[in-house]
Amino acid sequence: MGIRTAPDTLTYDEIVALNREHTFFSWSVQGAVDPIAIDRAEGVWLYTPDGRRILDFNSQLMSVNIGHGDRRVIDAITEQATRLQYVQPAFATEIRGRLGQKLAEIMPGDLDKVFFTLGGAEAIENAIKLARHYTGRYKVLARYRAYHGATMGAMTLTGDPRRWANEPGLVGVVRYPDTHRWGEKEPRPVAESLQGLEDVIRYEGPQTIAAVFLETIVGTNGILIPPDGYIAGVRELCDRHGILMVCDEVMAGFGRTGRWFAVDHWDVVPDLMTMAKGLTSSYLPLGAVAMRRPIADFFDQKMFYGGLTYSSHPVSLAAALATIGVYEEDGLVERAARLGAVMREHHTRLAERHPSVGATRNLGLFGILDLVRTQDPWTPMTPFNGTSDEMKAIGAYFREHGLYTMIANHSIHTNPPLSISEDELASGFEIIDGALDIADRAVGA
Repeated sequence: MGIRTAPDTLTYDEIVALNREHTFFSWSVQGAVDPIAIDRAEGVWLYTPDGRRILDFNSQLMSVNIGHGDRRVIDAITEQATRLQYVQPAFATEIRGRLGQKLAEIMPGDLDKVFFTLGGAEAIENAIKLARHYTGRYKVLARYRAYHGATMGAMTLTGDPRRWANEPGLVGVVRYPDTHRWGEKEPRPVAESLQGLEDVIRYEGPQTIAAVFLETIVGTNGILIPPDGYIAGVRELCDRHGILMVCDEVMAGFGRTGRWFAVDHWDVVPDLMTMAKGLTSSYLPLGAVAMRRPIADFFDQKMFYGGLTYSSHPVSLAAALATIGVYEEDGLVERAARLGAVMREHHTRLAERHPSVGATRNLGLFGILDLVRTQDPWTPMTPFNGTSDEMKAIGAYFREHGLYTMIANHSIHTNPPLSISEDELASGFEIIDGALDIADRAVGA
C-alpha cells in the first residue's frame, strides 16, 4: 500500500513528526532528535510555523553570511532556472565563466582557476586528488583540532572525535601539532608549533608528502585563530620542501573575518584553497577548490582524474555570482571588520561580568566564548568530547528565549550573518548574558 501524503498545511508538531518518521538527521541519535520546525526566514531571523521568531546567531552553519531571504540572490536563481537548469560539466556556460572570472578577482595572489563542487567536503576530496596528482606524492598532513567534512577523505583529514566511528579511512594521512591544545587558554608559541610541523615533515620524509592541510582559522573545534607568524611559517616550510599548502576556507571565507578570505589577514597565498558555505550564502549547494597557476598549467598536459555530475551546476553558480554581488553592494566584508570590534566589546563585557567565561576569541564576526569551571587552573566546563548539565541547560535557555547558535563542548559560538545590525547583535548577547548565570553557578562548585 502506498504512503498517504500529508495535507498541504501542517502544524508545527506534524512537521516535526513527519521529519522524524521519514528522514534521517546528521550527527544524531535518531530517537533523541528534537528539531525546531522552521517555516521561513528573513534577514537574521528564523520563523516557526506557529509564529515564533528566533535570532540566527550562527548563520546556520557559519554559512548564511548575507542573511536570509535576499531577493537579489533569489531573483538570480529564478532567472537562471528559467533559462538553463542543467548541463553536464563538459559544456561551457556563460555563468560558469563569469563566476570563475569574479573569483579570480577576489581570491588571494595568483589563485585564478577553480574546480566547482557541490560542497566543502567535495572540495577537500578534490584538493587531495589535485595535490597527489600534481606532486606525485601520497601523504597529506592534517591536525587533530580540525574538521574538513564528512566524506571519506575529508573525514580522515578531520582530527576531531567525529572521525573515530568512520575509521579506517584514507591511507596516507598523518597528524601534525595544533596551535591550540585542548584545555589550555592560550595558543602554543609560534616557534613551538612550527617546530612540531617541521619534525613531522622530517620524520615522514618530505619527498613523500603531497600537502599540508589546515583550516586557516579552525571553525567548529573552537574558532582557533592562529598567532601571527604561524601561517607565514607554514608557507615557508611548504616552500622549502616542495609541499603544497592547502587552506580550508569553507567557514572562514567570504567576509566572515572581515576580509574576503581569512588567509588575507596574513598576506599568504596557499597553493590550493577550498571554499563553500558563504560562496552562495548557502542559498544553494556549491563548493570549489582554487589553485595557483602552476598547478592549473600542469593539468594542461595531464589528465585530471576527477569529476562530479553536478560540477558547475548553472543555478548554483548564478546564486554564487549574485551573492558576491551582495557582499560588494552592501559592503558586508567591511561591515564584518567593523562589527568585529563591536563583538569584541560584547565578549569583554561578558567576561568581566561572568566568572564562567574563561576565554573569548573573534576575528570579524567569527567568534566564540569558552566556559570554564575554574579560571586557575583553567578547567573547561565539559570534558573533552563531552557535555555537561550546565551546557545542556544553556542550550535549553537559548531555545526558550529565541536564540539559535552552536554549542560545542564547553563553547558558545557567536557567528551571526554579516548583515546583522548593532541592535540585533546586542539582543543576541543579551540572551547569552542571561544564560551565563547558569554557568556561573558551576564555577568553583
